Amino acid sequence: MTGEEKIRRAFDHKNWHEIKVTDSWQIFKIMAEFVDGFEKLAKIGPCVSIFGSARTTSDHKYYNLTVDIAARLTNHGFGVISGGGPGIMEAANKGAYEAGGKSVGLNIDLPFEEFHNKYIDRDKLMKFDYFFVRKVMFMKYSQGFIVLPGGFGTLDELFEAITLIQTGKVARFPIVLVGTEYWGGLFSWISDHMLRANNISPDDMNLFRMVDTAEAATEHIFRFYDKYVLKPNF
Repeated sequence: MTGEEKIRRAFDHKNWHEIKVTDSWQIFKIMAEFVDGFEKLAKIGPCVSIFGSARTTSDHKYYNLTVDIAARLTNHGFGVISGGGPGIMEAANKGAYEAGGKSVGLNIDLPFEEFHNKYIDRDKLMKFDYFFVRKVMFMKYSQGFIVLPGGFGTLDELFEAITLIQTGKVARFPIVLVGTEYWGGLFSWISDHMLRANNISPDDMNLFRMVDTAEAATEHIFRFYDKYVLKPNF
């Protein structure tokens, strides 16, 4: 039974499909997405989320690098979570799937992601209507973030994670950015302007790591959990 079905049964409202779209009743549809997400993802076990552009083609170096990263994570016992779409997300699921690991997709309908990729385990595909619910699932059930080059959506997920860790709202987990040629300019600006203006502290620059290889990306995750216990982040 889905979260929506549970809530519908609890309220037994004859006009469910009419009332769930109003502002006051929309909260129950939101609750249903949370219920479904918590129930399914809590059973999957330790996972690492991989983010990046939906527009990355399968012949791009970052696509192939992502496949390698996902396979390495799988071989170390981690499941892999992606946004479920094409590009880097597809590469992440492909690497996990072909290595025989858990391949999870948290899908949402977007202009450049009209369908979920074929490498997601059928019982681990979830579809969301609400961005913020989907992001909670990434934050709660990912034991690490590996971030490949992407656009505004990738930046949104990256900086939300950094902000939540910085403010102590979630337990610290490793964040790895892959591709210094892509990310280097952005984080030089952060160091040269935000840090110099005292808008962040020097320790905040240690909340993430920039690397260029699949081995370096995954080893940072593995070393982190040689010290800390694997558990949901909040």
